[in-house]
Amino acid sequence: MTILPLLLVSTHSLARTIIDGQPRDIDGSVATDQYLLRNQASLTANGATTNDIRAESNSSLTLNGSAVTSAVSTIGVELVDSRATINGSTVTGSRAGLSLGSRASAPVGSRASVTDSVITGGMTGVEVGSLGDLTLTRAVVTGSNAVGTGLQLSTGTASATASTIRGGAEGVLFLPGSTAGMPSRLVLDSTLVQGQTGSAIVIDDFGLAPILATIEVNNGSTLVGGNGTILEINGTSTANMTVDNSHLVGDVVASSGATANITLQNQSTLTGRLDNVSQLTVNSDARWVMVGDGNVANLALNGGGVQFGNPGQYFNLSVETLSGTGGTFYMHNDFTTGQVDTLIVSGNASGNHLVALDSQGTEPVGAGSKAVVSIGSGDATFALAGGAVDLGAFSYDLIKQGDNDWVLDTATRAISPGTQSVMALFNAAPTVWYGELSTLRTRMGEVRMDQGKAGGWIRAYGNKYNVSDSAGVAYKQTQQGISIGADAPLPMGDGQWLVGVLGGYSQSSLDMSRGTSGEVDSYYLGAYTTWLDTQSGYYFDGVVKYNRFQNESDVRLSDGKKTKGNYDTDGIGASLEFGRNIKLADDYFVEPYAQLSGVMIDGADYDLDNGLAAKGDRVHSLLGKVGTTVGRNFTWAQGKTVQPYLRAAYVHEFAKNSDVEVNDNRFSTDLSGSRGELGAGVAMEVTDKVSMHLDLDYSNSDKIEQSWGANMGARYKW
Repeated sequence: MTILPLLLVSTHSLARTIIDGQPRDIDGSVATDQYLLRNQASLTANGATTNDIRAESNSSLTLNGSAVTSAVSTIGVELVDSRATINGSTVTGSRAGLSLGSRASAPVGSRASVTDSVITGGMTGVEVGSLGDLTLTRAVVTGSNAVGTGLQLSTGTASATASTIRGGAEGVLFLPGSTAGMPSRLVLDSTLVQGQTGSAIVIDDFGLAPILATIEVNNGSTLVGGNGTILEINGTSTANMTVDNSHLVGDVVASSGATANITLQNQSTLTGRLDNVSQLTVNSDARWVMVGDGNVANLALNGGGVQFGNPGQYFNLSVETLSGTGGTFYMHNDFTTGQVDTLIVSGNASGNHLVALDSQGTEPVGAGSKAVVSIGSGDATFALAGGAVDLGAFSYDLIKQGDNDWVLDTATRAISPGTQSVMALFNAAPTVWYGELSTLRTRMGEVRMDQGKAGGWIRAYGNKYNVSDSAGVAYKQTQQGISIGADAPLPMGDGQWLVGVLGGYSQSSLDMSRGTSGEVDSYYLGAYTTWLDTQSGYYFDGVVKYNRFQNESDVRLSDGKKTKGNYDTDGIGASLEFGRNIKLADDYFVEPYAQLSGVMIDGADYDLDNGLAAKGDRVHSLLGKVGTTVGRNFTWAQGKTVQPYLRAAYVHEFAKNSDVEVNDNRFSTDLSGSRGELGAGVAMEVTDKVSMHLDLDYSNSDKIEQSWGANMGARYKW
């Protein structure tokens, strides 16, 4: 790099038109010439083509749709304590396209506004010297040589909006200026800065006066370094760079005597290495993404975060001090192999921060033996983002160990959502089966109204179950389905036998904690026989039913990811119900009944796609029920019967534990025990051939509550 002087040393001796204290307008009809403006002169070029233009001593230049090319001088347009407005024009110089300079004595500085224009120089696109002020809007600035610089700043100010600044070497170069102690400032808005072989931005004092550079990268601006570096600080200079609503990829490198202070805010990201950065501040959902082990002197997180690379990468971050609050460390881990990202604060740590760890389906090895965070001193607190992290069959929280370390708590681990889903699916199959079947009355309505005739029926139903933790796993199950059947009479003795077939489908949704769910699609076929004795009122109902269950786990993990798994099982079961309809005075009736139902469902092995391995044993259920229905028959139009009723029953599940293995950890679910059941309904004849019924149910125990059950059906006599 070469330090290029931006101070006026002497007036160039050029064969040019001199405009001294007067205004001048030119256009395309004027022959190509060189111009020197001095003593508050002004030149306006509209569609003109010129060579070198130099404006000094408070003169002004306006270019509209014009072209300027250096010929005798090496600079296309040179301003010395003057100003220029360049619109829709092209400016080219063999050394520099545009230069903003000042005199050594009593400097005023130069200003230039460049809009919709192209500025090109061999060594430098635009030079901005002391007190200079450059504004670029939709402009392209290029230092075209292999060692060229797009923009050079020497204690001046430049702002660029929707523009491109590109150099053969670096994009922007900050150099020492003649005004001691004056900072340089660069503001980028929706702008690209590119160093094609070197860094995007370089700050270098070359052993002279230290530079104080302020850089703002705003609103989708991009820094690209051909050498992978977006900001390079050399010597003893200081750079304060703020990145706002922009996404940068590349390294920030400061020499041993330099100072780099970086602020990320407003959802910005910086992906790259920070080498010898003094202060990193990450605010308002911004994030630094590490690409290797990191070392930052002072780190402040205020609603921002640090991401330790990508999944499968494991890095260490060392900082001297940590401050702020509401920060998040996005860490990666594989406790199966013992690879874990770590944060080490050698000095004081303060503030409340979160640690986001990856979930995994396999079991962790030594999860509590390796510190995730270690600090030297301070009152900082760390908690897991999203709650306990899911690692295999269990979820683990983060606790403080001793005075300085945070580790995973293996002593009070909880069942993970993946395990909950597995247990709930295996546990739900019996309630699916019973919800499809129920009693004779709730399956077919009041069959006695049909007087033993052949018929067909259809039934739509729904059930809601709340299973508590005391059953081994808590979940909510919502079932909806439809059954159809048909039967015909077979006279035998003094009674009446009906023999029929049934089939149907139900869909059950399981809702567990933290967005985890399961689904059971059940398809079934069955046969039944019903005996009704009109004289005595006795009846018997027997059903055999085969089911094909299609089960799916949908698990939301602690890190926000999802994992799924599915399996199919078969089930076979039967129900025997015996009761008697006893007629009372005034068309009242009471109907005591007893029911015994049992089902056996195959076990299964399946894996979730995150590696969680599940194995369920064969599931058994044996349910006994005794109850009584009380109702009254009313006769309405044309002798049709309406029969409202109330029902109460005592229910007991005899089958006990159903065991499930998750990653070789054994868990049990248990719905055994007793519960009470209440019901109400109505059956009615609509026509000579059609009868309908509506039934509502509720039951409760300490393990399972049926908060509601409803079914509505119709029967048609052939």
